[in-house]
Amino acid sequence: MKIGFVGLGNVGGKLAGSLLRNGFDLTVHDLNPALVAEFVARGARATSGPLALMQSCDAVITCLPSPAASAAVVEEMLPAVDSSKIWMEMSTTDAGEIKRLAALVEARGGATLECPVSGGCHRADTGNISIFAGCDRATFERMLPTLTTLGRRVLHTGEIGSASLLKVMTNYLATANLLTCCEALVTMKAAGLDLNTTYEAMKISSGTSFVHETESQVILNGSRDISFTMDLVKKDIGLFQTIADAHGVPLEISPLMVEIFDDGIARFGPRELSPNIIRRLEEATGLSITAPGFPAEMVDDEPEEPGYEVIPTGLAAPLAKVLAEKIPAE
Repeated sequence: MKIGFVGLGNVGGKLAGSLLRNGFDLTVHDLNPALVAEFVARGARATSGPLALMQSCDAVITCLPSPAASAAVVEEMLPAVDSSKIWMEMSTTDAGEIKRLAALVEARGGATLECPVSGGCHRADTGNISIFAGCDRATFERMLPTLTTLGRRVLHTGEIGSASLLKVMTNYLATANLLTCCEALVTMKAAGLDLNTTYEAMKISSGTSFVHETESQVILNGSRDISFTMDLVKKDIGLFQTIADAHGVPLEISPLMVEIFDDGIARFGPRELSPNIIRRLEEATGLSITAPGFPAEMVDDEPEEPGYEVIPTGLAAPLAKVLAEKIPAE
C-alpha cells in the first residue's frame, strides 16, 4: 500500500518516520521544504501538493495544527478521491468538522478514518504511542497494519467523530494534570521541600500521572520542552468546553483552565511551551522550580514493539467467549 503523509511537524514528522523506518512506501508533503528534503534523503518521495499526493497514493494521512488546515488539504485532495482511496486524519480536531469532511470524502466513494494519537512526541518517535480510531469496522481492519506500525495500542472507538471527542477529552485531562503538577511543585518548594524528593513522592504515590512522569521532568530541568505550545493547549481545552456546552454539562474546572491559559498566552505568547504555564506561579512567588538530574527533553526508553488492538474493558471477556466457541479446542 502506498501511503501519503501531510504535515511533518513535531508529531507528524515522528509518525511518518515510523512508517519509513518500517519499510512503507511513503510520499510526503509539508509547507516547509526543508522537512520534505529531510524525508526524501531518508528514502521517502516528495510531491507537488495534496492533490498529487492523493492521486498517487492509496491512503493519505494528515497531521496538522488546526481544523482549518486539515479542511484546506482535504478540499484540495477531493477531486482525486474514489472508492480505492482512504483519508486518515491524525490531527486533534473538532468532531463536527471531521464528520463534515468525511461526508465529502464518502460522497466521492472514499473512506475516512480519524486516528488521533495520545502519549507524547517521544512515543510517537518510537511507534509506541496510542491511537484512537473512529470509522466503520471494515475500514479499521483494512488499515490496522498501518495503525499498528504508527502506534502500539490501537482502540477502535466507533463511528466517525468518536475518536476526536475522546482525544479532546484526554487532552483536557492532561492539561488538568499539568496545572495541578505545577501547583504542587511550587507549593512544596515554598514549604521548603526538596524538589527531587517531591518529584519522587509524587511519582510513587496515588498522585502520580503520565503528565507528572513526563512534563514534570522537563519543568524541573528548566527546558520546559515537551514540543507542545500554549495555543495548542488553548485550542484543545476550548474544544472540550464546546462539547460540554453543546450537551448542557455545567463544568466548573474547565472554564478556569481556559482562563489560566488565556492569561498565560497574554503574558508569554501563544507559541510559548505549554509547561511554562508554571511561570505564572514562579513570578507570583519569586521561586525558581528547577532541580538537578532531569532531562531537557523526553526520550522513550521502551523498545519499539508490535502494535495491537485494545479491546475495551467489559467487552474483552464476552469476545473471548465468542472466539472460543468459534474455534474448537484441540
